[in-house]
Amino acid sequence: MASQLIEKHRENAEIYHGDALCKQKSIELLIEMDLPKGLLPLNDMEEVGYNRQTGFVWLKQKKSTEHVFRKVSKKVSYAPDITAFVEPRKFKKLSGVKSKELLIWLTLSEIYIDDPSSGKITFMTPAGLSRSLPVSAFELEESEGPTKAAEKEKKKEEEAAMA
Repeated sequence: MASQLIEKHRENAEIYHGDALCKQKSIELLIEMDLPKGLLPLNDMEEVGYNRQTGFVWLKQKKSTEHVFRKVSKKVSYAPDITAFVEPRKFKKLSGVKSKELLIWLTLSEIYIDDPSSGKITFMTPAGLSRSLPVSAFELEESEGPTKAAEKEKKKEEEAAMA
């Protein structure tokens, strides 16, 4: 279904390819939408697209990845294809992102910041369940910019290959 949505919104979209450029563009999008820069810690990105007319965004990576946001001890899974409609401080109709709560993976359908002064970001499931967490937990750590994160991931893969 994600691929059909992407094809539908491809016309008139800004489309970027290559891991480094895609990481840069995804961070620029988060900044433009006034969302934390570390919200999409994706690896091996192949394509990022943004149709400004419809607000539709897609991010493609080679394979699913998981990331732990240490400040809030939350594990999040990112599918190879992530799609959403964006507007300032909000991702809606989100697909491809799940969060682990206790022993259950919950699909996320919306991420938003209602009141920037609250310092909270809210994650909502299709069933309407939500949890608000500190925005600061999803900022990029200065040492974790796109280049450092890529170097760290490469080192991890090399260590795994040696084991």
